[in-house]
Amino acid sequence: MNSGTPARPDAPILLQFDDNTLLPLLFGEHDRHLARIEQKLGVRITSRGNRIAIQGPHSGREAARDALLALYDRLRRGLDVDIGEVDAAARLAETAETGRGGPDLFDSGDLTIRTRKRHVAPRTATQALYLKALRENELIFGIGPAGTGKTYLAVAAAVQMLTAGRVDRIILSRPAVEAGERLGFLPGDLREKVDPYLRPLYDALHDMMPGEQVMKRIANGEIEIAPLAFMRGRTLAHSFIILDEAQNTTPVQMKMFLTRLGEGSRMAVTGDLSQIDLPPGTRSGLLDAVDTLSNVPGIALVRFTEVDVVRHGLVTEIVRAYEARERTKDARPPGGTTRR
Repeated sequence: MNSGTPARPDAPILLQFDDNTLLPLLFGEHDRHLARIEQKLGVRITSRGNRIAIQGPHSGREAARDALLALYDRLRRGLDVDIGEVDAAARLAETAETGRGGPDLFDSGDLTIRTRKRHVAPRTATQALYLKALRENELIFGIGPAGTGKTYLAVAAAVQMLTAGRVDRIILSRPAVEAGERLGFLPGDLREKVDPYLRPLYDALHDMMPGEQVMKRIANGEIEIAPLAFMRGRTLAHSFIILDEAQNTTPVQMKMFLTRLGEGSRMAVTGDLSQIDLPPGTRSGLLDAVDTLSNVPGIALVRFTEVDVVRHGLVTEIVRAYEARERTKDARPPGGTTRR
């Protein structure tokens, strides 16, 4: 792998790759990966054989070079490269180039989570910080909008620790409060009532492990998925515990959950403070916990923003639009409608 240094500030950056067999995977079908990097970073990329020339603004050229080198290194390590990984590489490279992150966050090889079905790597600088926090702390709060990977990465970390024997079981929980619905109005027995609330956790598990392994571990108790109310009175030792949608807990529920933490356990609490479905006037337990525990040693708090959304590109725009509307409401002069 060779990289040419531009002779003048506006000269293109030249790259030459050693392994031609990896180039179809690096470039993508019909060069779609190169086109994506061009679109994301505002550069022009031309290829001839195993050589690439990158033209455009200085910061864009540097970021495109770093993204391509990171993707090539990923392929050399036997990992896949898809359009999501291309977006992630471009995003991380741009973050490092503009000074909002650092090369240590961009070089995320040591943060990659390897499970039976896939390898999960951070796709933003904040995700890299979050994965480091999940490894190094016993209690982690992940707060931010939908689509930022808060719960997905926590489940991946939990599966990795379970399969490595570092914990004996995974416990996944959610409060059964969503958008005004209540369990009593739903058909079926208790399991049929709560399963829809826990479906995102099942989906994440099936992304990490073969289906039969998920069901086997659920049957033998190595994976437990239960509503928050089932946690009362328990001490959860040698476990990786995840509370999802924590913004819909009350302060009493949150205190109850956090005090379940037992010896040899790790706990991740995730939520989106912009999507609280509690009755009007009820304080969110997640907000209360962040305010109360912000200065307690050993507790990590990672805040995600719309920049960290890794779902469909429209999700980022949707989050931004809602946040802009909320800021407009907050800025209204006295006499207007005020959000409480």
